[in-house]
Amino acid sequence: MKRIIDLITEELAEAFEQAGYDRAYAKVTLSNRPDLCEYQCNGAMAGAKAYKKAPLMIAEDVVSKLENSQCFEEVSAVKPGFINLKIKKEYVAEYLNQMLADEKMGLETAKEPQTIVVDYGGPNVAKPLHVGHLRSAIIGESIKRIARKMGHQVLGDIHLGDWGYQMGLIITELRIRKPDLPYFEEDHQGEYPEEAPFTIGELEEIYPTASSKAKEDEEYRKEALQATYLLQNGHKGYRAVWNHIMNVSVADLKKNYERLNVHFDLWKGEADAQAYIPDMIEWMKKDGYAHIDEGALVIDVQEETDTKDIPPCMIQKSDGASLYGTTDLATLIQREQDYKPARIIYVADKRQDLHFLQVFRAAKKTGIVPAKTELKFLGFGTMNGKDGKPFKTREGGVMRLENLIGEIEEEMYEKIAENRTVAEEEAKETAKIVGMSAIKYGDLSNQAAKDYVFDVDRFTSFEGNTGPYILYTIVRIKSILNKYQAGGKTAEGTRMDVVCNESEKALMLEAVKYNEVIETAFEELAPHKICAFIYDLANAFNRFYHETKILAEEDERKQKSYIALLVLTKQILENCINVLGFEAPERM
Repeated sequence: MKRIIDLITEELAEAFEQAGYDRAYAKVTLSNRPDLCEYQCNGAMAGAKAYKKAPLMIAEDVVSKLENSQCFEEVSAVKPGFINLKIKKEYVAEYLNQMLADEKMGLETAKEPQTIVVDYGGPNVAKPLHVGHLRSAIIGESIKRIARKMGHQVLGDIHLGDWGYQMGLIITELRIRKPDLPYFEEDHQGEYPEEAPFTIGELEEIYPTASSKAKEDEEYRKEALQATYLLQNGHKGYRAVWNHIMNVSVADLKKNYERLNVHFDLWKGEADAQAYIPDMIEWMKKDGYAHIDEGALVIDVQEETDTKDIPPCMIQKSDGASLYGTTDLATLIQREQDYKPARIIYVADKRQDLHFLQVFRAAKKTGIVPAKTELKFLGFGTMNGKDGKPFKTREGGVMRLENLIGEIEEEMYEKIAENRTVAEEEAKETAKIVGMSAIKYGDLSNQAAKDYVFDVDRFTSFEGNTGPYILYTIVRIKSILNKYQAGGKTAEGTRMDVVCNESEKALMLEAVKYNEVIETAFEELAPHKICAFIYDLANAFNRFYHETKILAEEDERKQKSYIALLVLTKQILENCINVLGFEAPERM
């Protein structure tokens, strides 16, 4: 289905043409004065110079051609040349009926679906997830779901940090603690144990201990660097330890991401890129893309149009070690070979902007990815506490993600328990669902690039621009529909064919924006626009609900029309929260 604003624009374009003006001036937008009209066109102002005519005269000419419009209820030319538009109630109702009959609710999905990779998550193995991992997971998951909603083939890749210095630190500390393990026997023959010599809890304690030691003890640091080197060059015992680290860590990561309702299609990491690095460096040197600068191998990425210096992309240190840039370029080679994506979207902290600029330019310059492949960096801001500083525990440490989720769930449980009419188990399950909406909506309702304050009290409120408020609205609609059907009636097949009051029309005018909002959110990688839309939609529904006797309506035709509008509103809200990564309970 075409977007309603495009249909309105087409009708206005016909009027411009019939009046002797260029159709291009018929651009329609939502009114910035909703008290006066619903849509507006400022094209007469833009055309005044070209036609050497007063804008108001042009506007009046156009308006005269819309007297018998199928679309508009009121059209007026207003000084100095605005065209104000009010749409017919019947026109909106029929458009919504078409949405209701369409399984995609009017959304025009991609005619030529693309393969898109979304790179998000990016945790280091052997470390617990903390609040710093929250934004990447939440934003990335939503971008993936929005792209899928638009009909594209999307692969979400966690891109684990699984190959660096931290591995050498863990191996070194493990060797000191348990020197008799077979992994450290140089002449070991046969297989290594299947069971890991540590639990996830022990592993999460080993790493920070080793990291602290390395900062204070130079000899220890050298041992860790040597262990890293041996691991990366195929040491059998160290590779076996690495496999244990990966298995234990990934199992724990999957459990925590599952709790966030975040799912990855690919569990690739830096280690997967290693096989591509030697050949990549060789041909980059051979073909003249890379050169030595102060002992390091670099690719120049400065361009003539740059207004500031862009440092070269370093792909190998003077000691032969790889860097993040090396791994990212090698990962692009792997992705191009395996998936040939048309688009790759990276979701990471906005402070990595320069890094991705260097990597993208190096990838295009060297031909690692075709010129037509779009490489996009979506940088996000910081999640802060009420003090405006990065979110911490009460003790001042970095908060573990599972603890944050637990706190939110507890807060929601207490609020639900205050006026609970359901059993304790159901209340706990509901608290988990509503708590997830509080976390995700609290994050996604902000523009990704901006820092925001994580305010537990505000995010868990059932009032205002919050996830729980959106869910409460959905549950309210479900309750009305259940009562309607409990009376022996069915909501299936109902249509909107009468519009009785202004709050009903206002709700309809919000609902028709659905396909435009989803398309825009995809094009601009902007989940916050979906949040703004469903907040407006929820507000419009609640105004309609308070002003209309839905279940008490005696006119069956009117009531069926109301029910059809409720069914569609619920479907829109549920579709939107699904792409934001959470769901609604049956009751609250």
